[in-house]
Amino acid sequence: MLFNSYEFIFLFLPITLLVYYKLGAMGHQRVAMAWLSLMSLAFYAWWNPLYLGLIVPSLFVNYALGTTLTVRPRKDVLIFGVLANLAVLGYFKYANFFITTVNDFTGTLWLMDAVVLPLGISFITFQKIAYLVDAYRGQTREYDFLRFSLFVLFFPQLIAGPIVHHKEVIPQFQHRAAFPLRPVLLAAGITVFVIGLLKKVLLADELARYSNLAFSAAHDGVLLSFFEAWRGALAYTFQLYFDFSGYSDMAIGLGLMFGVRLPLNFNSPYKATNIIDFWRRWHMTLSRFLRDYVYFALGGNRRGKVRRHLNLVATMLIGGLWHGAGWTFVVWGGLHGLYLVINHGWHAWRIRWWGKDKRYGAWGRWAARLLTFTAVVVGWVFFRANDFPTAISMLKGMAGLQGVVWPDAERGLWGALANNLENMGWEFHNSKLFSGSGDLGFIAVTLLFLWAMPNTQQIVAAYRPAVNKVVEPARWPRWRPSPTWAVLIALGGSIVVLRLSHVSEFLYFRF
Repeated sequence: MLFNSYEFIFLFLPITLLVYYKLGAMGHQRVAMAWLSLMSLAFYAWWNPLYLGLIVPSLFVNYALGTTLTVRPRKDVLIFGVLANLAVLGYFKYANFFITTVNDFTGTLWLMDAVVLPLGISFITFQKIAYLVDAYRGQTREYDFLRFSLFVLFFPQLIAGPIVHHKEVIPQFQHRAAFPLRPVLLAAGITVFVIGLLKKVLLADELARYSNLAFSAAHDGVLLSFFEAWRGALAYTFQLYFDFSGYSDMAIGLGLMFGVRLPLNFNSPYKATNIIDFWRRWHMTLSRFLRDYVYFALGGNRRGKVRRHLNLVATMLIGGLWHGAGWTFVVWGGLHGLYLVINHGWHAWRIRWWGKDKRYGAWGRWAARLLTFTAVVVGWVFFRANDFPTAISMLKGMAGLQGVVWPDAERGLWGALANNLENMGWEFHNSKLFSGSGDLGFIAVTLLFLWAMPNTQQIVAAYRPAVNKVVEPARWPRWRPSPTWAVLIALGGSIVVLRLSHVSEFLYFRF
C-alpha cells in the first residue's frame, strides 16, 4: 500500500486514525497501541502476506535478545543477534548477487531461484541491530513487548525509514497517560504529508520520465551528447531528492497525525558546501547509523589519519552495498568515501595554512556548493545506472567526449557564434533527449528553488515537526493554523488526488 494511493489516503489512514484516537479517548492506551501495531502489520502484509512470516518471528527473536542484553550484557548474545539479522538480510538481498558474482569471476554455472526482497528489510535490520547494540551498551530499558513491537512496526517509517532509535520513539508512547487528539499536531501533520505528496506526484514522478529516457538510451548503447547526458543525470538528481525527501516528509507528517515525532531525514542536502556537510543533511538517520555503529566500531579516528581514512572508505562501501546488491552501488559508496577523505584532507590543509578562523566569502561558498553538487551528481550516475557500461557512457557524455548537440530550431540563439561552435565540433540537430533553452531554464529554476527556498521542516519549524531540532525556522513562508494555509493545503491535496491514477513506487522501496 503506497502513501500516494487512494486505498491509503481514503481508507487505511482515516480508519486507523479514528479508531486509534477513539480508543485513546476512552482511556484504553494499550489497546490503542495494540491497534496501531496490528494496522502496521496489515499495512506491511498488503504488499505480500508472506512477508509476515519473516517480520513477526524476527520481532519476537529480537525482543528476546534485547531483553537478555538489557538484563545481562553478554558479547556472545550480541554477536549472535547481529549476525542473525545480517544473515536474514544477506540471504534476501545479496544471495543472488553473490552467486552471480562468483559465476562471473570463476566461470561456474551455479543456479539459484530468484529471491524476492521483502520491503523495508534493510531499514528494519539496521533499526534492530542498533537496538541490540544499545541494549548491550546499557542504553536501553526493559521495554514491554507491545511498545517494542510498535517501535519496529510503526507504519510511517516501516518501509523506507527514517531509521529510528528506541529512545526517540518508545518514550513518546511510554510516558503518555492517554492519547488525546491534538488538533495543531494533526493539522501540522496533514500539511507536511501533503507537501511530501506534492513533491512525489508533481515533481519526482514527472522528472522520472526524463531520467529514465536518458539512462535507458545509454543502456541500449546510444551515445548521449553533452547536454543530453547532463539533462538525464540532473533529472535523476532532482527526481531522487524529491522522491525520497517527499517520502520522508510524508513519514514525519503521518507520525505527527498520531502525535509522534520521528527524526528528521533531510535538511536541504543540495545546499551543502562540502561532502561532510552533505552527509549531515542527506539521509541523516542512515548517516547516523553508519557513524555510530560502523565507523566508530571500526575505530573511527582514534588510530591515526591513515586508519581514519580507511575506516571512512570502508564505512561508505558498506553504505553503498546496503543500498543495493550491485557493484555500481559499491562504486558509488567508495566514491563518496574518497570524497570524504579528500574533504578531510582539504580541511586539515586549510587549518594548517590559513588558520582555523579563515572564512569563505560569498563567492567562495557558492563555488564550494557548486563543486559539491557536481561531485554528488557524478556519484548519482553510478547509483542510477543498471551496469558499468551505462554509467561510463553517461559520464563520457557529461564530459563532452561523445559530442555536443544543440537543437537546430534554436540555432539562432547563438547568433554569429553558431558557425564558430560548429567549427569547434558542435552539432545542430533535433534530439528527443534535450530540447535546448527550455531544459536549461528548468534546470536553473529547480536549482534556484532547492538552493534558495526553505525545506518543509523549516516551514513548520515553530511546531517542532521532528524529534530532533536541527533546522532554523524559515523567514518565509511560515506555516501556522489559519484559513489561508488550510485553503492552500486543501488545494494542493486536491491537485494530488486528481493525479493519483499515475501512482508509482518510491525509489527507496528498492533498497
